[in-house]
Amino acid sequence: MHLSLHDCGIPMKHQILTFFFLLLGISGFAQRISISGTVTEAGTGEHLIGTNVFDRVSEKGAVANQFGFYSYTTSADSVDLYFSFVGFQTKNFRMKVAQDTVVNVSLLPDGNLEEVVVSAAGMDQIQEVTKMSSINVPLKQIKELPAFMGEVDVFKVLQLLPGVQSGTEGGSGLYVRGGGPDQNLILLDGVPVYNASHLFGFFSIFNADAINNVELIKGGFPSRYGGRLSSVIDISMKEGNMQEYKGEGSIGLIASKVTVEGPIVKDQTSFILSARRTYLDLLARPIIKATTAGEENIGYYFYDLNGKINHIINDKNRLYLSVYSGDDKAYSRYKDFYVFENERTDYEDEFGLSWGNFITALRWNNVINSRLFSNHTFTHSRYKFDLFSNYDERITGAGVDERSSYSERYFSGIRDWAAKSDFEYIPNPDHYIRFGVNGILHRFSPGVYASRSSAADNDLRLGADELDSFEYAAYAEDDINFSDRLKANLGLHYSGFISDGQHYRSLQPRIAARYLVNASTSLKASFVTMAQFIHLLTNAGLGLPTDLWVPATPRIGPQEAMQVAVGGVKNVNGFEISLEAYYKTMDGLIEYKDGATYLNLDQDWQDKVAVGEGKSIGAEFLVQRKVGRVSGWLGYTLSNTERRFDEVNFGEWFPYKYDRRHDVSFALTHEWKDNKDFSLAWVYGTGNAVSLPTQRYEGLEMNRFSGGIRPNVNYYESRNNFRNRDYHRLDLSFSWWKTKRWGERKWTLGIYNVYSRMNPFFMDLGYDRQGNRKLMQYSLFPIIPSFAYAFKF
Repeated sequence: MHLSLHDCGIPMKHQILTFFFLLLGISGFAQRISISGTVTEAGTGEHLIGTNVFDRVSEKGAVANQFGFYSYTTSADSVDLYFSFVGFQTKNFRMKVAQDTVVNVSLLPDGNLEEVVVSAAGMDQIQEVTKMSSINVPLKQIKELPAFMGEVDVFKVLQLLPGVQSGTEGGSGLYVRGGGPDQNLILLDGVPVYNASHLFGFFSIFNADAINNVELIKGGFPSRYGGRLSSVIDISMKEGNMQEYKGEGSIGLIASKVTVEGPIVKDQTSFILSARRTYLDLLARPIIKATTAGEENIGYYFYDLNGKINHIINDKNRLYLSVYSGDDKAYSRYKDFYVFENERTDYEDEFGLSWGNFITALRWNNVINSRLFSNHTFTHSRYKFDLFSNYDERITGAGVDERSSYSERYFSGIRDWAAKSDFEYIPNPDHYIRFGVNGILHRFSPGVYASRSSAADNDLRLGADELDSFEYAAYAEDDINFSDRLKANLGLHYSGFISDGQHYRSLQPRIAARYLVNASTSLKASFVTMAQFIHLLTNAGLGLPTDLWVPATPRIGPQEAMQVAVGGVKNVNGFEISLEAYYKTMDGLIEYKDGATYLNLDQDWQDKVAVGEGKSIGAEFLVQRKVGRVSGWLGYTLSNTERRFDEVNFGEWFPYKYDRRHDVSFALTHEWKDNKDFSLAWVYGTGNAVSLPTQRYEGLEMNRFSGGIRPNVNYYESRNNFRNRDYHRLDLSFSWWKTKRWGERKWTLGIYNVYSRMNPFFMDLGYDRQGNRKLMQYSLFPIIPSFAYAFKF
């Protein structure tokens, strides 16, 4: 008798889960021997994420995870293991094995940075792995490429990759495959970051000196990631030098930074502390005070502080405590007085805004056995925005001494408390199984206005109340070798969201596969579904801090996406070549209705938004070289992105603001001498889509019947009906360094926008000198030279 799961009355989605977990368990029965351990950098103890482990005997291998742990299982009685990592010398171990063995490996940096070729060792090469739409940029390249105003920025480098748009001139926003900035899952040591921008979006919050690894995933998302639609930017902080005290820093055009690391207890506990601050406010303060007789003080600054402690309990247990704190602050203070008759009035007017993140994470790594690894994380994060205005007044004289005050404040933010457990099980080289659970308690403050006055009964409070929501998820995935040619990553991600009495659930299948055509070429395909339970109400494209995070509610549902991608990759003499095509749909997108903003405080935000859909289709080409004296990449994207909302643009499809038909990027670094390097970056892109009126109805200067002014009326034929001029720019950088007795010093000279292309920042209607109406272009950045002095000790 044949009995199926369906005959048992089990729902279909549970059938899938049951079959999947049965599949995961099949591979663990054979009696085999495991070699496991961690891979670190010699001299520092820093884990080398993604190190390739290859056995020449079996022609199979393993890859170290984000904590440097690897596990390789074999049935043979001997192994010939090669450990290789980009920019490091390959290390080889030949040994007889009769039982499970721990082999911890330290790799030395390769001074020449030339590629080490190991015959048949290709486990970490682009054509071998199942994941697609994923790019890892070496930190060395990130630091060497030209930097805007001399400030190295991870996000500025990611914008040079195919499928990623910058949004606006100089901005650090990431618009990936037609998605918005809120659809990027930005992780810092596993903790989501809600606002990654400094200086109104011109810089990101990530200090490159404190970072160990950066990975961008644009599609084919593994099941362990969830909660966003468009991309994952997974950033890991350095862990701190276990051997000796080290430091580095730099002084640039607008900011300075310093990083110190070293052992608290040698080979057991280490720390790293990194700080960065702009100082334009400090330089401008004496000038402002001198020109205003000390009556006015205006300034702006941002800072970042990264810290981490890494403690080895024993060979199988390790603890990490990491902290990030960063804020932007802009302020204006004005003091003055005036005398009227016999009374003197002293007053002080203050205005300011601030926004920032605080993130802390406690992690416990546990090697349960040679094939099973666990990571448990407990986190707290907070993002806040605060806009305030204070006025104080004192009247004295003629027997009078009166004080009065008035203050206004607008604030918003989001707080998270989260816990998650992740497990990695590697029964043999043909299976790499990951599974885990997580939960997040969100507390949303979606925008509150409050005013207080010294006068009685004049206090006012408007806006939404705080709202608590709970988000949870469970996942399982297996990276399976079906044969020498066919490999796949099969997974499921199940998530849910409880908010305001509404419970949303989502089951998301994820599939990625590669077929190895030959030793250097493979074909790849992926299918993923994603769900996002939080929204960002965006007022402008600059990533302004007035953007509000809000949850899915009974009225406004979650965002959902489906993405299909196919492609081919080839590895030729150290060059990684990839060509991908994708199709992506998005539902549940929101944006403000025409005329609505965050300032409509008397309205519920749910009444101010329209809900719609989006779609994006494109093709991406990338040639990348990561090692050698000459490295870099050439990327090209051909894409089309559209949005549709029932209450916007008459319900018709319209181009997304950051849709770019063509996008080209070329990045190159050349270490032409042992102490000198040169780098350049050139970008070209189709202009952004903007809405401009096609007709204008002129109003009268004065309405004689009412005595008021009749405004001009603009008629817009459709949303985003006009294209800005094409964007292109060339940046150059030249560095030279020298070894001193105390360490190393380095000078870097850079030029942003070498040929001073006046690229459009925004367009508007204006008047020429003859008073004729015309379309006006406004630009921000002409050619900008910069410098930076860096040091290591």
